[in-house]
Order: sequence, then C-alpha cells, then structure tokens
Amino acid sequence: MRVLVLGCGNIGSVAAADLAKSMPTVDVVVADRDLNMAKATVKRIDEKNVSAAQVDASDRRQLAKALDDCDLALGFLPGNLGYKLIETCISERKDLVDVSYMAENPLTLHANAVKADVTVVPDCGLAPGITNILAGNASTKLDAVKSIHVVVGGLPERPVPPLGYMITWSAESLIDEYTRKALIVKNGKRVTVKALTGLEEIEFPSLGRLEAFYTDGLRTLVDTMKGVEEMWEKTLRYPGHAEKIRLIEAMGFFDRKTVKINSVDVSPRAFTAKLFIRKLARPKVRDIVALQVEVEGLIGHEHASHVYRLLDRYDKVHETTAMARTTAYPASIVAQLLLDKHVKQKGIVPPERIGANDELFKRFLNELNKRGVRISEEKTAVQRQ
Repeated sequence: MRVLVLGCGNIGSVAAADLAKSMPTVDVVVADRDLNMAKATVKRIDEKNVSAAQVDASDRRQLAKALDDCDLALGFLPGNLGYKLIETCISERKDLVDVSYMAENPLTLHANAVKADVTVVPDCGLAPGITNILAGNASTKLDAVKSIHVVVGGLPERPVPPLGYMITWSAESLIDEYTRKALIVKNGKRVTVKALTGLEEIEFPSLGRLEAFYTDGLRTLVDTMKGVEEMWEKTLRYPGHAEKIRLIEAMGFFDRKTVKINSVDVSPRAFTAKLFIRKLARPKVRDIVALQVEVEGLIGHEHASHVYRLLDRYDKVHETTAMARTTAYPASIVAQLLLDKHVKQKGIVPPERIGANDELFKRFLNELNKRGVRISEEKTAVQRQ
C-alpha cells in the first residue's frame, strides 16, 4: 500500500512519521510544494518506507498525477485548498483523511464520494477532530442530546509576550480562526456569530483561569447532530488575548484587500501571517493543549451528561509539540483504520461517525493512549427532573 501525505509542516511531518513507524509495510510519500522541505522531512523521519515528492496541490493535474498510484491521501494543506483536495480525491477514487480548515462544507460532496466508492474523513485533527469523535461517542450513550459545549486551545505552558500565545500550527489557519464567522446552535436554531465574541472566563483543571470565545470549530456537528438545543465551540487562551487580537483586526491587519507600499501591492493578511510566524514561533517554549467536551441530554426522562477532558504537553523525548501530537495522531490513526479496512462507510464520513461506532472509538482511544494522549471521561449521576 502507498499513502500520499500532502504538506509536511509542523503537523503533516509528525503524521507522516507516525504512519511510517506504525505501518512499516506501507510506503509513505511525503509531498510538498517545496521539495527541499519534503526531503528534509524524510531525512528527519529516517525510516526506509518514506520518500519525498514535489507536488503543488493548487495544480489539479499535478495533484491527480501524484494520487495516481496511491491508496490513500492525508491532507495537511491550507484551508483554501482543502475542498479542492476532496474533489480531486473523489474524481481519482482515492480515500482521504483531511485536516484542513476549509470554509466550505465537505458534506456537500457526500453523494459524489459514495458514487465513487471512496471514504473521505474531513476535519480529522484536534478541533474539529477529536472533539467531534468525543461528541459522537457521547451521543450514542444518550437517548436525546440537548447540548454540546466544546472548549479547546493550544497554549504555551506560561503566557509569553506579546500575545500570551505561541504558534504551533499554520499562521494562515490561525487568522482564519480569528476571522471566520462561527456557526453555532442556539434555542435549536443555527446562528452565525462573529469569532472572538461570547467571551467568558473559565477554570480549567490543573491550568486555572483561562478565557474562551466563539470560533468555527463545530463544523459537521451542526449537520449531523439533530435536535440539539444548544451547541458551540470556544477557543481557550490566557486572559487578555482576545482583546489584543480584536485590536489587530480593527487596525486592518487581517484584511485581504491589498495596499500599495512603494509601488508594491501588499496583502495585510499575508503580511500579518509572516509576522505571526516571526514573532510568535517560539521553538524553545513548550506548549500544552487543553480540551473539554461536555454533552448533556436525556436517558429516558432523566438528565445525564458526559464530560471528556484532555490535557497534553510537549513531548521532550521526541521534541514534538502537544499541538502536533493532538492534531497529527488522530489523522494518522484514522488513516490506519481505513488502511486496515476497519472503517466500512463510504462517502464523506465526519469524525463523529467514527466516535459513534463503539468498536472504532475503542480502537481510536487505545491508539491515542499508546502515544501518551489520554482522555478522561466523567459521567454525572442520573437525576430525576
């Protein structure tokens, strides 16, 4: 079998290494627009079943050619290329596990994927990804789901200036997170709210006081979870972060419209992404990932809830960030479930469908545990209303 890993940044490179080491009989092709970067990733992984390739994923023909002799693709591309990748994999009849933070709804391609007899698992990272899998699992334990509340964030171990934050993933996707309107469910209806609103302070076990604000992380849950009265996802940061980001946005640093500087057209958004990488990339600062998924509902006529928590830290032994671990490992694990034929569904299969399958959920959690990523679950005592 042969797997094409598209994108070998902080997340894609970790997923490629995990897949190569977990399945030594599988040929893993690490592909990037920058061939030197792909080759450096292969050298760093140092496994015999890994090779490099140059692929410009924005070129549909080049992407289709790269997929030609592969059984499955893993996508770690910028959000603006995610939907096109799904379309190409469907047209080439290749399975796909994707992590890209795309603006489009991948479920619109479900019928095409079923017709092509392929399985596409979108949004299969941390959040969306692990969060959806946990929500899907909780939904099977309740007769009716009334609310789903998700809080999640990647943070430095301690706040670092200037934003109390450090970049451990795509700067472009981070800006998307701060600017894309969030789809939530309120009083049983879909509502679009502005990112960075809904600000509240919460106490997270072992971390203390953090702030949380709306971001567009529910993704396919708003379509697959029926009858839910309230559902939202919020991003966690150290207190004061949201106010600083709002100022940056208000000053126009996230604008897409170019401005002319010395006769050169410059995109403020692209410029800001470069500055974020320069100023917020802190390789010597260790990161943590905090996640909580709370699902409430009914068992019969009685109230019950399931609360899942994850707190992951930088891996000093393998020099791997918590963000990479909690984003890359889920994608790699689900890809392995597909390669081993454990996932039978065809079409667009959101992560929550993985969680709703008890056998797949147990396999998924077991594989995370093997990698030191542990999720706890709390169940409330059932109370009569």
